[in-house]
Amino acid sequence: MTAGRVPVERRRRRPTKAGTVLTEELIVDCALRLAGEHGAEALSVRRLGAALGCDPSALYRYFHDTDDLLLAVADRIIGESMEGFVPEGDWLDGLRAMARRVYAGYSRHPRIAALAAYRVTRRPHEFRAVDTGIGLMLEGGFDEADAVRNYAAFIDTVLGHAALDAAHLALAPERRGADTRAWADAYQALPSATHPRLAQVRGQLPLMGESSFETALGLFLAALEVRAAGAAG
Repeated sequence: MTAGRVPVERRRRRPTKAGTVLTEELIVDCALRLAGEHGAEALSVRRLGAALGCDPSALYRYFHDTDDLLLAVADRIIGESMEGFVPEGDWLDGLRAMARRVYAGYSRHPRIAALAAYRVTRRPHEFRAVDTGIGLMLEGGFDEADAVRNYAAFIDTVLGHAALDAAHLALAPERRGADTRAWADAYQALPSATHPRLAQVRGQLPLMGESSFETALGLFLAALEVRAAGAAG
């Protein structure tokens, strides 16, 4: 089917066999629930149709294909993350709060985050989020080009950590536990003769099993602050 949004006139609201009236919002709700339970493979028209009690072909009145649906799901996650957000304090405070909101939003949907985080939704929630983020960069005193470049680096850093940590959360518990324990078991047991630097920091190696999101965010914002001071000077 042709890529892009489905024209409004094609979104005729017809009840399903169970009497439910389909809407774009209802389909996205169902897609998020199924993905949370079964992973991204659940985003098929067959499984969605069965869950919604409708003929799978009915979904094409709202979305061109499953990729179009995935973009709507990604935009929903952004909307949930940014709901009610009003930056407070200075521009750095605003970026810090925005980063934590976006990270938390994707963390709530770990089984879909890795697929959704790198997509460009071209939808209202993303439009507002990008407008807010670039606006904060402009408040920091950056020129237009640097504001855009810095925002791209900022949001990629946030989404990269969100997708990485979400993928770890989505692992089977035994695999996730084994990965975390490796820093206290396999790494700490390495001999100093062959791995002297690891031996030197042996007691701190379990920190490698923790999320580095807050550390990366702090480093990024500190670098932005230095750049902003240079631009102002």
